[in-house]
Amino acid sequence: MSHEATSSTTRGDRPPRALTARGGWWRGAAVPATSLTVLVVVLLAWQYLPPMFAVPKYIIPRVSDLWFEGIRMWQQENLLGHFISTASMSILGFVLGGLLGAIAGYTLGLLPTWEKVLSPYILALQIAPKVAFAPLFILWFGYNAWPKLIVTILVVFFPILVNVLQAMRVMDRDLINLARAYNMSRTKIFLKVMLPFSMPNLMAGLRIGATLAVIGITVGELVGGEIGLGYLISFGQGQANTAMVFDAIGLLTLIGIAMYWAVAYIEARVLHYVPRAIDPPPPSQP
Repeated sequence: MSHEATSSTTRGDRPPRALTARGGWWRGAAVPATSLTVLVVVLLAWQYLPPMFAVPKYIIPRVSDLWFEGIRMWQQENLLGHFISTASMSILGFVLGGLLGAIAGYTLGLLPTWEKVLSPYILALQIAPKVAFAPLFILWFGYNAWPKLIVTILVVFFPILVNVLQAMRVMDRDLINLARAYNMSRTKIFLKVMLPFSMPNLMAGLRIGATLAVIGITVGELVGGEIGLGYLISFGQGQANTAMVFDAIGLLTLIGIAMYWAVAYIEARVLHYVPRAIDPPPPSQP
């Protein structure tokens, strides 16, 4: 009798599976729904508050002004060509900067003596504002794609270098000694121990670099570009066309978000073995 009561009580304390699934779906949908609501509120405020306070359009254009200006830019200013130029150069600079940063980080991590020798120069280059080199690159290479590409590579290079090098510094030496005890070669130790250990740091650096790549390419286009969204920002500023500037900034933001999401997707696939925090259980009902 007591066993049956205990069993029934235990079953009664457990929420039905359908109810649990419904609660999980609601919690999962609440976050995007709230984000969408915030976006709608911001857009409505942007559309109606400036006219209410008599703010001129050349100071803060309305959302409808941005829409019509975007259509005009598509038809008359070759907006698609500018967008493709900026997006492609951002991706290329990100890939090259990430590749060079990872190679340099792993190389210096495997050669600690050279890392100590070069660390002052690496620190100096890291502290120096990379965007300030853009005018110098224009003097060297002219008004073409090279200055903005090199600036983007430099901006992406250092966060990845620092993250990878930090992972190599804090490497678990017991794992390396264990691999050596099994007579593993240096190549196998790097591929089987060091590389997997450093992958979270590498992916974190790539996420940072994905956002910085857009900044680097924009600076290059602002300083000396003749095509790209940064050039449209400079051109719109010269024409006092604030709507054009806002549209270009919005497209740059979309490029950065897309690159960040792509890296985050790859990270989720590559680091599937890394344990992640789970959502806390729902509070128990009294």
